[in-house]
Amino acid sequence: MSTNTNTNAGIGARLDVDGAYARLSELAVVDVRTPGEYAAGHLPGAVNVPLDQLRRALPELTGAAGRRPLLMVCASGARSERACAALARHGVRAATLVGGTSAWAERGLALEHPESVSGAEAGTVCAVPRRAWAMDRQVRLTAGTLVLTGVGLGALVHPAWLLLAGGVAGGLVFSALTNTCGMAAVLAKLPHNRPAPADLTASLERLRAL
Repeated sequence: MSTNTNTNAGIGARLDVDGAYARLSELAVVDVRTPGEYAAGHLPGAVNVPLDQLRRALPELTGAAGRRPLLMVCASGARSERACAALARHGVRAATLVGGTSAWAERGLALEHPESVSGAEAGTVCAVPRRAWAMDRQVRLTAGTLVLTGVGLGALVHPAWLLLAGGVAGGLVFSALTNTCGMAAVLAKLPHNRPAPADLTASLERLRAL
């Protein structure tokens, strides 16, 4: 779509933290992490549209990209790159924040929390406890638990249980090589990681208003 191409041409496919900070007021920032991760701290003004809800938000994202440069954000940049690729297949251009929210925080820049949003904005942010774990931490806990379970049962019950630990290790290697994470995709479907219908509706309304 030519409108989106012109709007986003100025920021390219990747934007570093300094560039994002300098242009934050003119960007439409979309956080594709889970609601729990988003609630634990996000870029100021970011709208939460979890990666697995991207297709549902496509009309609103297309409209927003036609009005402002679209910046996709996640924890480290991996999910936001996948989001950009998915949008590109529908003719919507977007940039990814290099290093994600982690790089933003490491740079010493402020993160916004639901409790810190005032006025009418307060009702539009998903009400998830700030203490919710980031996805990479959830993955580490799950993987570690499965490995320990496999090793323990392999030693105490039957050696075949060691295959569980080996399978998890193989999955982690594959995840690193392909920059994907099947375990994260599964964990994202758990209730505490999924947006309530009202939360996603509010996010879509915010996108329309950008």
